[in-house]
Amino acid sequence: MTSTSPVPDVGPSIKKVKSKTRAEKLQTLIVYVLLILFSLAFIVPFLWLISGSLKNSSELFSNPGIPKVFQWSNYKEAFTAFPFLLYLKNTLLILVVNIFGCFISNTLIAYGFARIKWKFRDAIFIIVLTTMLLPFQVTMVPLFLLFQKLGWIGTFLPLTVPAFFGNPFFIFLLRQFFLGIPYELSESARIDGANEFKIFWRIVLPLSKPAITTVIIFTFLNTWGDFIGPLIFLSNNKLYTLSLGVQQIMSVNDPRWPLLLAVGVSMTLPVLIIFFLMQKYFIQGIAMSGIKE
Repeated sequence: MTSTSPVPDVGPSIKKVKSKTRAEKLQTLIVYVLLILFSLAFIVPFLWLISGSLKNSSELFSNPGIPKVFQWSNYKEAFTAFPFLLYLKNTLLILVVNIFGCFISNTLIAYGFARIKWKFRDAIFIIVLTTMLLPFQVTMVPLFLLFQKLGWIGTFLPLTVPAFFGNPFFIFLLRQFFLGIPYELSESARIDGANEFKIFWRIVLPLSKPAITTVIIFTFLNTWGDFIGPLIFLSNNKLYTLSLGVQQIMSVNDPRWPLLLAVGVSMTLPVLIIFFLMQKYFIQGIAMSGIKE
């Protein structure tokens, strides 16, 4: 006589799985809808910037939509309304020097705070962090007086030399990333006879590409769009940067808004391109810098 075991009722389990799947899909849909709505707050102004750069002055304020006739000549006229190539060269020169200075200074300082033990290290690091509380408007006048005493006003030195003395935020970002690198790698290198600089250059830096890329992106953004610094420290218009040169296509009585918007689009595109090319390293640098020591 064969006995048959009762077949379990899987109906309720299947219903639970289906309801859970539907809830997850609904939750994902809501998240995507909210993200799209929030992104419109940033996308719409940029689309209006592009649209306005392709209109004439009369249509700019009367037609908020797509231009009736695309005024591509606005870009050509904008680049000839002021010495664009000269100001671009000045901006790129300051940019390259600042990126190099930030890379050298911030990585070395952060390595000293993260990987080398010395007296009062943590106390001095806290002091460095507190300087982040001081906005540029507070230090602007003392810096101007200092650079004036040094005879640097009217040169690129006030805009480039400070990059070689470190940035508190970059130091903090890199230090947190360096702390996440296993100390066993450094100890193994020391056993093999490597000194501290070789450990820094050959082990720590290659493993810190995401954080270093993040620092480079922030340096690029700060330098590319800097207006206050060149306005204060540069007195010769032959040394102007792009952000200062934009003022020259505006007049008091008749602002040339389409040309201004065309230059705005041209200055925004490099930022977007660099971010999209390096966004993987940028996100990794920000996320992994939060690793606890």
